[in-house]
Amino acid sequence: MSLSHYLDDLWKDREFCSAAASAGSSGTWSLKLHMMMIRIGFLLILAGAPVWAQKIVVSPDGPIKTLVEARDAARLQRRSGKNGPIVITVRAGTYYLSETLVLGPEDSNTIWEALHGEHPVISGGRVISGWIRSAGSVWTADAPGPYFHQLFVDGRRATRARTPNNGFFRIDGPSSQNNPFQLHYRGNDIKKQWAGQDDVEVVAYLAWSDLRMPIVGVDEAAHLATLGSNPAHSNHEVDARYFIENARDALDAPGEWYLEKSTGKLSYIPLPGEDMARALVIAPTLEQLVSLVGRPESGSFVRNVVFRGLTFAGADWTMNAKGYADTQAATPAPAAIEAVGAIGFKMERCTIAHSGGYGLFLGRGSKYNHVLANEFFDLGGGGVKVGESALNPDDPKQNYGNVIADNDIHDLGLVYAPAVGIWVLQSGQNQILHNHVHDLFYTAISVGWTWGYGPNQSKGNLIAFNHIHDVGKEMLSDMGGIYTLGEQPGTIIQNNLIHDISSFTYGGWGIYMDEGSSDILIRDNIVYDCKSAGFHQHYGRDNIVRNNVFAFNREYQLMRTRAESHNSFTMQGNIIYFNRGSLLGTNWTDGKFTMRGNLYYDTRGLDIRFAGKSFSEWKASGQDVGSIIADPLFVNAGNFDFRLRSGSPALQRGFRQIDMTTVGPRVPAGADAW
Repeated sequence: MSLSHYLDDLWKDREFCSAAASAGSSGTWSLKLHMMMIRIGFLLILAGAPVWAQKIVVSPDGPIKTLVEARDAARLQRRSGKNGPIVITVRAGTYYLSETLVLGPEDSNTIWEALHGEHPVISGGRVISGWIRSAGSVWTADAPGPYFHQLFVDGRRATRARTPNNGFFRIDGPSSQNNPFQLHYRGNDIKKQWAGQDDVEVVAYLAWSDLRMPIVGVDEAAHLATLGSNPAHSNHEVDARYFIENARDALDAPGEWYLEKSTGKLSYIPLPGEDMARALVIAPTLEQLVSLVGRPESGSFVRNVVFRGLTFAGADWTMNAKGYADTQAATPAPAAIEAVGAIGFKMERCTIAHSGGYGLFLGRGSKYNHVLANEFFDLGGGGVKVGESALNPDDPKQNYGNVIADNDIHDLGLVYAPAVGIWVLQSGQNQILHNHVHDLFYTAISVGWTWGYGPNQSKGNLIAFNHIHDVGKEMLSDMGGIYTLGEQPGTIIQNNLIHDISSFTYGGWGIYMDEGSSDILIRDNIVYDCKSAGFHQHYGRDNIVRNNVFAFNREYQLMRTRAESHNSFTMQGNIIYFNRGSLLGTNWTDGKFTMRGNLYYDTRGLDIRFAGKSFSEWKASGQDVGSIIADPLFVNAGNFDFRLRSGSPALQRGFRQIDMTTVGPRVPAGADAW
């Protein structure tokens, strides 16, 4: 009898058993159930286990020892007729990838998960061993093969040899607008012998972005270094900071390393207490660890792949021979895990760490994916990147409907300083919820990638209950806790806790509505201790800013840059509470904004000025109808407890208490929590 006939008979038996049970024929039902179980057992023998097997185990002890073997075993099951989900259990151990693990549409409906209590690591690195003591404090090892740009010693990111060891050199005057970049240096900061050494790099920070380039020529008389590529003309800075990386003569401090490209000789100066005979030294050699490769243009997607409880580490970064000048948000950075044409992909309680670029990129045609309770840290780039810069008119190629929730994303931008914690480009209907984003040099959450009022697919995004802090760290400028671009009807920013945003020069804002940001609702957020202001709108229209607390911001509390013919925003029912700086910054003279029902309080007891006007003059101009100057009676503002006491004039005027007890991840994040 054929397999299909057996399955038909089993189906009829199931129907008979159900009918018999309903009729109370217990004896007949028991007999039929017994016979069906015998038949199932016979089927397994007849058809062979691979048809019915649902689990594959990969382990360093075998018999399946690599992820590629596990993937191929799952594919074999599919070809043998298995249609349901296949679980690949990854046992404890470190799995060093020799090539990127590629998953295509044929790998759909596969769950890759760690066994509970075990912590497997998927690494794109290789172990460097055979260390010997060289001259002085320097140890060396042979590292032939692929050139690498990062080194990790016992899980700690080592410093690629640089000068100066701390701080920066300064460009003399304005940064270059010439093609190629002309760097005017001071004193003897740049050495002639560095020119033409393709492994010596200049890393410079210019406003909100950076560049990394080789030195191709040095004119010592003019104190002029010619770099390998062109500047990004959109961002520049006077007396900009830079340092030199990966020069042999910069190897002079504990924790630094240098790799000679021509010989593959690796040199390292250990930190106090490090034993190079026992240290685990990892050099990343793969730029990408995992790639989900769908073909959205032809309607072929990778569906319902799950990663759970896994640690991904050791992805490298690369640079072409001329280097690069970034425009914004670390656009040149790669991603350790990339998905194109992925639908229903889930990454849950995983860790992505010790890598050179972004942790995860959900690219073209990726939708309805879930990034839940993961930890992203020690990354050269940012955490999660969603969507592409290009507008895709065809739905199969569009990116939307993803959920990024309950993640801990921190210690980012360690190679590409302008990296973003969660970066959404041309993508809409995403939910960014309950994340903890902190300790990075640029923006924590950025949504939108259209400057001005042009077409924009970043609409209807929800950014809520995120805890954002220690952003900028006085490294870059023109950045914020939450940053938006373009017209975004339906986008809501609510119940976020944002604090300690610090820029290098200008532009350390809590909520930053950059060019064209429009039709966005901002409500129930608490924003405090930001360098430039708690809220800033460059330009846009018809945004609503309601029921927020902006407190203790340093230079200004609220800022607005560009005057336009339409209404910029409506600011209603907010509490603005401060003890330094001024209330309003930049441009508030045209009246093309609406302020009403707000409460203002300066704890210094000073008269608050409104764009040069007294409060009565300001209200006479038509602004702030129903607003007052009064102490809101916070429970303990000095300890950043912004709950309102009973009798608060804000409560009496309809302000709603803002509940911050559920801000940030609701569950433990990362592979250790699995």
